[in-house]
Amino acid sequence: MKRWIASSQVLLAMTIMLLAISPSHAADAGFTNFVGSLWPEAQKAGVSRAVFERETRGLEPDYKLPDLLLPGRPSTGAPSQAEFVQVPADYLKEASIARLAAHGRTLMQQHAATLKAIEQRFGVPGPIILAIWGRETDYGRYALPYDGLRVLATQAYVGRRKDQYRGEFIEALKLIQNGDVTRKMLRASWGGATGLTQFLPSELSKHGVDFDGDGHVNIWTSIPDALASAAQQLKNKGWQPGVRWAYEVRAPRSADCTLGVPDVTKPISQWLREGFVPVRGQRLSAAEQGQQASLLQPEGIYGPSFLTTKNYFVIKEYNFSDLYVLFVGQVADRIAGGPPFATPWSASTQLRSADVEAMQKHLTRLGLYASKLDGKAGMQTRAALGAYQKKAGLTVDCWPSADVLRAMSAGR
Repeated sequence: MKRWIASSQVLLAMTIMLLAISPSHAADAGFTNFVGSLWPEAQKAGVSRAVFERETRGLEPDYKLPDLLLPGRPSTGAPSQAEFVQVPADYLKEASIARLAAHGRTLMQQHAATLKAIEQRFGVPGPIILAIWGRETDYGRYALPYDGLRVLATQAYVGRRKDQYRGEFIEALKLIQNGDVTRKMLRASWGGATGLTQFLPSELSKHGVDFDGDGHVNIWTSIPDALASAAQQLKNKGWQPGVRWAYEVRAPRSADCTLGVPDVTKPISQWLREGFVPVRGQRLSAAEQGQQASLLQPEGIYGPSFLTTKNYFVIKEYNFSDLYVLFVGQVADRIAGGPPFATPWSASTQLRSADVEAMQKHLTRLGLYASKLDGKAGMQTRAALGAYQKKAGLTVDCWPSADVLRAMSAGR
């Protein structure tokens, strides 16, 4: 086995060298050999030889996909996920939220029995599941653009997460073999997620539910299966029934934005005693006040503030983005008849990912940041920026601005 792995690694290294020299015939031959080398893993996972040969015969790579590592070629220019490069005002557009919420209310009535049964079984409210469906594929109206098997194979060959996608490719073959989906129906995003509620094949194998009882987990055309599978995933990742995802609050002037990280939690009653006030003056029950919550300020001290519960972070397991969770949570609230965000988003600008990554590197050198260098201004990055601003004697707003970048460049 070790000899096979070593020979495969040599083959891939030789192919990459050829790819840099001759991007046409050598690249496709290398890809074909690579796909063939996956057979032992596929066989071990239970894929039949007949299915493997049928589905891989004539399979070609798609070198136009984003997020590929192609030696000797320019970057494929991954279209950065909107969740990580847009400012909140652009991502959380009221028109988009209102449109999805309006259609979601119609679907809430149309699928009332199914959604009630899903909530009874998994504890996840219908509006949350509908909001995920709406965000992922516009309630099935958005046609996924790529051949799923081709995407997964290409990402396994020259993507940035090769090992992960080897497994996803094999899981996709198993879906086809089981009769859950046809090759034609296996359409995907450029990252390989598929179905009405956007699952990677491995996630579907863990959380998929045959809710309509036809013997197959079908998240492509069966709305009950797609919605139940999303609910099962949330339940498996820790969803707590009866708990809101977040509370919008007004922060006191004395609020410390550097506390806005997941590992700083306090009972909501403590946040209230410290001056955080529900935006519409609503009274929270004793059970609500007893919940542990973290502070979230997506624009630093600008824009809305939230106290986020455990369920907020469960939704974040679906898509690791604060803006994604805020979008889904707000659509769900609006489906249920709730109001828009009370505090407007500011007109802040978003630095380029390269600039945010440069900030992260600087913060790492100072010992203020220990997370991924990914160019994304998430919770950990914003809190580290606030700590840096305190240290450098700057205004503490926990937002990656051009002024902060200049201060770092000047060695402050």
